[in-house]
Amino acid sequence: MLSILIPTYNYKISKLVEEIYKQLHETDITFEILCKDDASTIYASENEVFTNKLSYTKYFNAEQNLGRTATRQFLCDKAKHDWLLFLDADVMPKSKAFIKNYISQIDSGYDAIFGGFAYDASMKIDTGILRWKYGKTYEELDAKKRNLKPYELIISANFLIKKSIFSKINSRLDRNGYGLDNYFSALLRAEKVKVLHINNEVYHYGLENNTKYIEKAEEAISTLFWMRDEKKITTHNNKLLKTYSLLKKLRLNYVCSILYNVLSKSIRKNLLSNNPNVRLLQIYKLLYISHKDLSK
Repeated sequence: MLSILIPTYNYKISKLVEEIYKQLHETDITFEILCKDDASTIYASENEVFTNKLSYTKYFNAEQNLGRTATRQFLCDKAKHDWLLFLDADVMPKSKAFIKNYISQIDSGYDAIFGGFAYDASMKIDTGILRWKYGKTYEELDAKKRNLKPYELIISANFLIKKSIFSKINSRLDRNGYGLDNYFSALLRAEKVKVLHINNEVYHYGLENNTKYIEKAEEAISTLFWMRDEKKITTHNNKLLKTYSLLKKLRLNYVCSILYNVLSKSIRKNLLSNNPNVRLLQIYKLLYISHKDLSK
């Protein structure tokens, strides 16, 4: 009935697999857990030894790094069951009923169910405070709010989906890089996939340091431009791209580009500090997207 698919790269997954395995054995469903290592340089042997001790569980290694999209497609192709539960390696279920909560939705009439993200308030953060604050502010949202605009906040680190639907959508993600959840969301909308959000969160623990997260935010903007310029989408729910399109229509993008040149260093200084203002990150993105577009 259910295939749990976990792509991993340089991350220890034993605790995640152990928790999922335990919860699965508290149900009476047929299941498998498939993990795919994307040519990691650390933890690969440790992950493989632990995972292969468990029944109904397989661990696959890659000789070269293929990226998230190809790794997910590999797991999808190997999966035996009609429903796929994708989990990123750096998450942990918030609820002990995590698997049961998803199973209860299989016959609900929806094609994809998104459980959501949460951020552990007790977590000691040595690096990654910007990523933690952003997630706490903009990603940790109740399902009622997410369901008002079901394609707007799509986080593919924790979701259940029909195998046939995923394979059709994922095959169109012909690009590697950060920010592809925006494209995945747009494709779900374009294909009229029935999406449901529920409160079945995972804690997100793999927090990038502030510098890396800003770089990823900039990379996500490059992905948005690729979506737009290559005409990969006609409709979408991305707030940043919608806001920028309005600014461009009003020719205010020129003003934003000038402001980027004037303010970017001081904004980045705050974002790279130990107490960043996460609202400034949203402003930075808007200024950066204007500057980037006009610099082409």
